[in-house]
Amino acid sequence: MAPRPVIFGNFHFQKRPPKTTTMSLKRRDFIRLSAGKASLGSALLYGMPAFLSADGAYLSSASASSLNDLKPMTGDVAPITLQERLSRVEKAQRLMVENKIEALLLDSGTSLVYFTGISWWPSERTMVAVIPAKGEVKYISPAFEAERLRELIKIGTEVRTWEEHESPYKVIAGVFKDFGIKSGNIGIEERVRFFIMDGVRKEASHLNYVSGDPVTMPCRLIKSPAEIALLKKANDITIAAYKATVALLHEGMTPADFQAIATDAHARLGVNGEIGANFGQASAYPHGSIQPQHLKKGDVIIMDGGGKVEGYTSDISRTIVFGAAPTDRQRQIWDLEKKAQSAGFAAARIGAPCENVDIAARKVLTDAGFGPGYKIPGLPHRTGHGIGMDMHEWGNMVLGNKLPLQAGMCFSVEPMIAIYGEFGMRLEDCAYMTEEGPQWFSQPSPAIDQPFAP
Repeated sequence: MAPRPVIFGNFHFQKRPPKTTTMSLKRRDFIRLSAGKASLGSALLYGMPAFLSADGAYLSSASASSLNDLKPMTGDVAPITLQERLSRVEKAQRLMVENKIEALLLDSGTSLVYFTGISWWPSERTMVAVIPAKGEVKYISPAFEAERLRELIKIGTEVRTWEEHESPYKVIAGVFKDFGIKSGNIGIEERVRFFIMDGVRKEASHLNYVSGDPVTMPCRLIKSPAEIALLKKANDITIAAYKATVALLHEGMTPADFQAIATDAHARLGVNGEIGANFGQASAYPHGSIQPQHLKKGDVIIMDGGGKVEGYTSDISRTIVFGAAPTDRQRQIWDLEKKAQSAGFAAARIGAPCENVDIAARKVLTDAGFGPGYKIPGLPHRTGHGIGMDMHEWGNMVLGNKLPLQAGMCFSVEPMIAIYGEFGMRLEDCAYMTEEGPQWFSQPSPAIDQPFAP
């Protein structure tokens, strides 16, 4: 029976069976690998045999750090301040007035953290925040959770409670009434679960319920300098995790082996993070394959993942060839992928529509005979997505998105080339807009045999 797939974000990889006698990365091997050292240069990728020789001896080099050498990189991290969160609430209230929205309803999730700093598990018991167009933020909580919630509150003071046999929706409707909201629009943030919105709507049916996107999207779309700094740190850490993980590639390993090492590397660097991988023909699938995979020489490896720093995430992809010199075909496609990524980045200009990034990158590929459009062989998905606290946010680099690029917008540039039955290649780095143009969070790969910039 084939191992089941595991999904990390949008990336699938093969789950390691619970018991096996053929798994290449045994506990003693992992310890030995962790204690050793391996080259990160071109020799790592194709100039030497796999990192485990035929007799199981570890092939070491003094040029790279082992997992044991990794240290936390978060000592200089500056969290988002209370003052910045207060300014976010003020901006949301201005946008509510402009969009004729009387209040914004927030469920557990990213936007609740963004505005209030409160991280709350989204259980079946309703706990929400209400940001009014005028007034202080109020919270509605299960009564037995109220004291725990009060420990977390930094913005607003009032918590209204409901007992287990009572309706939280009546309490929410009462909050609207006490804010003086007798008619008009209530904005529903995109992550509010239907049962909550439906319950509120039934208790306050005289109000109109609309998308909260006109409020939340402009707030979260444009990142502050503090947010940019956190995103940069997240990318720096993921690159360090990549280097440590790629150094431990060896014949016979599975995607699950790779992911376990990458998760460990992120943890040693001080964050939660993960990197998925797919090998050989499976690399052609944009988000991976359920087919069993064991790494062998000459395989294309596509890797994709990131980590979080104070809630802000990285997202980086790298593509290499393992254990052998790249073929002319592999090098040609990698170089084309690099050219497409560079074209997408160059098209990002202040005031230009987001779609220009996709148009420019895709043109490189169609001019080379791939596609057209989303057809395979070619680029089967958009060229990029917005990024911030969520790995995928507003601001997609996709045909039809006329949203003008603005300073503070952050997004990925990742025009994959998928060739079913052969391999796939994707280079993904994220960028942020300045008044002078785009800047990379992570420096792109220089060459197929040099995945990391100096």
